[in-house]
Formats: sequence, structure tokens, C-alpha cells
Amino acid sequence: MNPINVGLLGIGTVGGGTFAVLERNADEIARRAGRPIRINVVADKNLELAKKVTGGRCRLTDDAFAVVGDPDVDIVVELIGGCGVARELMLKAIENGKHVVTANKALLANHGNEIFAAAQRQGVTVAFEAAVAGGIPIIKALREGLTANRIEWIAGIINGTTNFILSEMRGKGLPFDAVLAEAQRLGYAEADPTFDIEGIDAAHKLTIMSAIAFGNSMKFSEAYIEGISRLDSSDIKYAERFGYRIKLLGITRRMPEGVELRVHPTLIPDKRLIANVEGAMNAVLVKGDAVGATLYYGKGAGAEPTASAVIADLVDVARMLTADPEHRVPHLAFQPDAIVDLPILPIAEVVTSYYLRMRVADQPGVLADITRILADHQISIDAMIQHEPDEGEEQTDIIMLTHQTREKNVDDAIVRIEKLPVITGSVVRIRLERLL
Repeated sequence: MNPINVGLLGIGTVGGGTFAVLERNADEIARRAGRPIRINVVADKNLELAKKVTGGRCRLTDDAFAVVGDPDVDIVVELIGGCGVARELMLKAIENGKHVVTANKALLANHGNEIFAAAQRQGVTVAFEAAVAGGIPIIKALREGLTANRIEWIAGIINGTTNFILSEMRGKGLPFDAVLAEAQRLGYAEADPTFDIEGIDAAHKLTIMSAIAFGNSMKFSEAYIEGISRLDSSDIKYAERFGYRIKLLGITRRMPEGVELRVHPTLIPDKRLIANVEGAMNAVLVKGDAVGATLYYGKGAGAEPTASAVIADLVDVARMLTADPEHRVPHLAFQPDAIVDLPILPIAEVVTSYYLRMRVADQPGVLADITRILADHQISIDAMIQHEPDEGEEQTDIIMLTHQTREKNVDDAIVRIEKLPVITGSVVRIRLERLL
């Protein structure tokens, strides 16, 4: 049988891994796909790198637009990244009737509605397993494996850089800046780590999972995003005293009023499996009404883990090439005419529990003033630590965990607490999820 011809756009880390794994496991992949899959052209601006990686075993070009228009290419694999030229290339490939495989989470989170609509019109597939959590097959699990379920919520550690930083801060007691520098030295963090440490990368991935879970349109611009750059190592220690660990979580939950879509540092009970995911690993916890909680764990980045997902998509596309478009698995799990426009809840309307840390004067009546304000805003206390001041110190920390309450109540209470003359600086607030 004739092979499937692939045009690869970008031969960087993931592109190189895809080329290597596809060659190494060619026979096994062909047995699964029903026909050989081969990369017959690679486009990259750095032709010297492309020649080195491929060993000259396929055609090379520095013109990616020539690849998406090449009649000999059946599937385009887009690994360029970004939302500029990658968007143009993907739409042009779709217009030319080519199936697309991509690892580009930013592009899909920002322009997925447009891209999937174009693919639907042209009767082609856009496959994107590699866009979320690297080698973990979470997209297939959500879109196919859990299709009988009404998904209730998803909570994921979906950025390895931030998880490595938080693991090191907890394990070594080091401040954020020192661990970030170490992460950059080891190659876990980019020279400009903003997308990772400020939660933007995680929000891209969460947006995609949320759309699949609830049959909603992509709404990245409405996600609440808070990173870890302002997290203090003392809060990690205090959290442990309560029996919790802090992770950067992406959380999406279906509520009667709409959908929660939020990324932020979160306290998780240390008995939960996901709380014990360390280093640069990823994990996604999905709660379905029929199956209960299911956990997916593995490497969320890297050349070959991500290549594993890219090639899995290639095999899927190869298997369904002869299927009518209406008989294929829909891009977002639900049939295109069944995609809805559920509102994204503003963070002020989210109901959860909270960790609050206050620096206070060590004098009588302080705790009474704070608890009175919390009670005024319907916030009840679940647990509390009043740290003994160091010798000679006139200030100390009070740390509280609250029961569930609406975020706007906490916002209003914090404004009043910070106006108390006994309070120094700002109240530290971290959300808490028990993930039951």
C-alpha cells in the first residue's frame, strides 16, 4: 500500500524527536496504521540543522508555504509555534485539503474556533494530542475514552517548569528566584520564562481541555490566570503544616451558571496522588459522573514524549483517511452543530476555600478583629495557626484556612483587614481545592 506522505514544518526539539521516533519505529507504526507513514519533506529556516537531523533522507526546503501547497503531501505537521505565520500556514494547508497535526497550544487556544470551522468546511482533520501535556494521551481520553460521561471538572498540573520550581522550593526551602535560575540552568525554563511562570502556557492547555470536556467554544481570553512568581517559600512551609502542598493548577469546572476556567497556585491535600507529582512531570485529574476521578500522569514536554503524541495523531489520521468526514471523531468531542457558548465565570463568582496569611502586631485583640471581619462576609474558619514571634520581634504571622466561600466575599474581607492598623503589608491569599 502507498505510504502516507508527511510534510514537517519545523525541525527543532519536537520536530527532531518526531523524525527520529518515526524512523526508529517505522515497522511498528506501519502495522498499526495499516500503511507506512514517512516524512518526505521538511521545512525549516535553518537548512543546516535540518540536514543534520534528517541526514538528507528527505527533501528539505526553507519555504513552509511550498510544503502546505505540495500535492505530494497528505498530512502537514505544524511544529513552528506561535500565532502568526503558524496560523497562516495551518489555514492554507486546510484550504488545500490537507489534514493537519499540531502541537501548538497557543494557536488553538486563541484561534481554535476559526481553525476547526475551516477544517469542518473542507472535510479535513486537525489533530492536536501533542498540544496538551506532551506524551500523556489526555485529549484522546477526554474526547473518546470518557465519552459516556458528563465531565464535572478537570484539575491539572500542566506545566513542567512551574512544577519543577515548586518541587524544589518545597524540597530545598529555597526562594523562587534562586530556583528559577536553577531551572534555567538545567534547561527546564526558558531565558524568558514568562509564559511558564505566569501561568499563560497552562491556561492555553486548560482552554483546550475545557472546550473538549464541556463542548464549549475556545475562550482563552476569558480565563483567569495567576502565576507563581510572587509565591513565598514561607507559604509552602505553612501549607505543609496544615497537610497541604501548593501546585500551579489549571482548573475547569461546569457550574449551573457557566464554566470556571482558571489557573493559579492552589493548596491540595497531601494525601491526593496529584499533590505528590514532583519535578517536571505533568498530571491531569478528570472527574466524570459515571467513572469518578481518573488520573493521567507522565512527561509533559521533551522531544520524544511530545513526538509520541504527534505520531499517535498521524496514525489516527492515517486510519480514518477513507472515512467520511461526518463519521470521524469530532475535533472537540461534540458534533460541530452541538458546540455551545457557555459563559466563563468571572473569578469573583468562583466558590472555593482559601489560605490566608497575615502579618500582624503581636498584641491582644488582633485575632478578634480579623475573625469579626471574616464573619461579616460569611467566611468561616476551618483551621488556624498563630505563629509565635521570634525573640525580640513585635510582629507575627496568622495563617487561616477557610471553608468554602465566594471569592468576592474574600476580596471584600481582605480590603477591610488590610485597613486594620495592626496589619503590616498585604494579606496573602491562595485558593484551596480538596479535589473530591
